Amino acid sequence: MPCGEDLVVLCCRTRLGEPCLKTYPLECVDLLKRAKAAFQTGCTTKESFRLAQLEALVRMLGEHECDFVDALGRDLHKVWGKVTALCDQHAVSTTLDDCLVVSEPLGVVLIMGTWCSPVLFCLGPLVGAIAAGNCAVISPSEHTSHTAELLHRLVPSYLDSTNDLADIVELKFDHVFFVGNREEGSRVAQAAARTFTPVTLILGGKNPCYVDQQCDITATAQRIAWARFHNAGQSVVAPDYVLCHVDVKTRLVRALKCCLMQFYGSDPRESRSFGRMVNLEIINRTRDMLWRSGKVAVGGQVIEAEKYIAPTILTEVVETDPIMQHDVFGPVLPVLTVNTLDEAITFINKQEKPLCVYAYSSNSKVNVSGRMIIMQYSILIMSLDQ
Repeated sequence: MPCGEDLVVLCCRTRLGEPCLKTYPLECVDLLKRAKAAFQTGCTTKESFRLAQLEALVRMLGEHECDFVDALGRDLHKVWGKVTALCDQHAVSTTLDDCLVVSEPLGVVLIMGTWCSPVLFCLGPLVGAIAAGNCAVISPSEHTSHTAELLHRLVPSYLDSTNDLADIVELKFDHVFFVGNREEGSRVAQAAARTFTPVTLILGGKNPCYVDQQCDITATAQRIAWARFHNAGQSVVAPDYVLCHVDVKTRLVRALKCCLMQFYGSDPRESRSFGRMVNLEIINRTRDMLWRSGKVAVGGQVIEAEKYIAPTILTEVVETDPIMQHDVFGPVLPVLTVNTLDEAITFINKQEKPLCVYAYSSNSKVNVSGRMIIMQYSILIMSLDQ
């Protein structure tokens, strides 16, 4: 497909018999597929292409100014002196004025924290809300009751705040910040839409990790192991599965096993550095996926009474396994193999868009392929400026 073909498609909504015919649902589906295919080529990421398209837009308005004036006159009886004013730096109505953009606080922000990082995702957004001059209502996750109680007790001691929300819960929030899974995020977005409240959603997903045949296996294994098994795998930005080149699978799995020994010793259950699952619901969900997927290369032990799942590496995993069909908030790392970088990109692009993508390779071309967001230091994405 040529770069730019189907980049912009028009879906007319006029009635039959009018100059622009109605576009029917099946045609709309086809138009969407074509537009997505054009986007997948990656041509829109090139600055030269975008500039060319914008210049073409300006040229279209200039060459057909009379046509636009005539059409607007017929539709709206609108008199427009110069259509190309669309592309001018200042609109016609403000040519004689000085324009000033004033940033103002939104108002009252609702911060809905998540259980996997209850302090970070409550206080992190709070910093931004305070810095911008907003008031904030913090809603910690009920799954991390001890942290919620601590925040409830300490925040009033340090900040101008109130624990009695009776006067504030009746207000329409001016912004909602939510971190969690897609299902809950969908409900939050729908509820916010009813009152036209803007939202910021950070939603979990299956974050892929590509390991190329050209990479430092030891360093790669250390970074992946720390990122996946930190906090017992309960992180929205942890690598969810590994797509490794078939030539390095054996070496990678062996290196990952060594890392687990180095990080947590021969019995991770006794290690003070290894966490526990937040509740029985999460542990049972993770255990069920673990036991019905692939082959356990290391780990696999589950002690429900202690909310403990051993750091586990799965091999011989296939795309249809339960562990590949759902988000995994636990210390389980499936390892799949691919033969080429293109195969990995195709696999990733078939899935729902992840929160982040990791790639490990000494080949510089890998880091710019497939329009993937590449981080070679797993989890450090959390510390980057947004």
